[in-house]
Amino acid sequence: MRIALDAMGGDQAPNEIVAGALQALEDLGDEELILIGDEPQILGLLGKPDVWEKNISIVHAPEVIEMHDHPVKSLRRKQKSSIAIMAKMAADDEADVAISAGNTGACVAGCQMQMRLLPGVNRPGILVVIPTINGPIAICDVGANVSSKPINLHQYALMGSLYMKEIFNIDDPTIGLISVGQEDNKGNELIKKVNKMIREDEHLNFAGNVEAREFLNRPCDVIVCDGFVGNVILKFAEGLAEGLFRIISQELTKLKPELTQQFKPIMDNVYKQHDHIEYGGAPLLGVDGTCIICHGASDARAIKNAVLRSRELVNTRINEKITEWLASVPVSEVES
Repeated sequence: MRIALDAMGGDQAPNEIVAGALQALEDLGDEELILIGDEPQILGLLGKPDVWEKNISIVHAPEVIEMHDHPVKSLRRKQKSSIAIMAKMAADDEADVAISAGNTGACVAGCQMQMRLLPGVNRPGILVVIPTINGPIAICDVGANVSSKPINLHQYALMGSLYMKEIFNIDDPTIGLISVGQEDNKGNELIKKVNKMIREDEHLNFAGNVEAREFLNRPCDVIVCDGFVGNVILKFAEGLAEGLFRIISQELTKLKPELTQQFKPIMDNVYKQHDHIEYGGAPLLGVDGTCIICHGASDARAIKNAVLRSRELVNTRINEKITEWLASVPVSEVES
């Protein structure tokens, strides 16, 4: 398997990206890691060739799409950027997986333009797995498509259900639709239409509308929403978790400083169980290939986990199963 890794994407690139690639070497077999980016910088971070030359190769990319760059315009203007080259390599069958912690919009646009979409898919969606006290829950979409149509959310439900079935071995995943109330008549016109479509789809196990305050208690296996709502929820959840851990630590210190050290192993263990970094990255479902989008703040551990998770995603042949499933689902008039 050939895994193309955007070495220049992310807040801590290229240092943490290259470090993550080196950490992943311990668990790689015959897989090849292709680091795409500024070759002199990458070589300076890799260290002695005898450590990495068996599994790592470098493709030079003289340009970088920055986080603030316009996704589509920058792809057209910077065709020699690491993201553009990564997407083209995946499309040209020079890589089996594309991974980036860079500009999400550019990564989505590049993969969609180069790889194209799977037959039957209208728009791709980013699926994120969130750890909760009752187990992992998937949210789709969290940023690929901020102006969704009913067909998009319906397909996110299908793809998300299949993902949880194949990756987490859940036999009949339940689907929840984010809304402002649990009742079927709550929400805007988009939500009301999607509610009806998913409820009437015999391929899906619909649990009904879900309010945002419920999802950390895991009311279902998959939560469906448009990319704008999903991205807001994701970032709020990340900030809330970090803030709560900080507040608890501060209160323990105020109460009795020595308690901080006593509780540290417990806090570290709880944090690890609910740390999104453990999942590495988020698959971009719906493109004709395998793309993993990582958090912009990804460190070496997150990159390592994304590399290892990508192998699992390829081996499940999930794209073939998505295509087969979508082919069996009729497109209703309201979807189009």
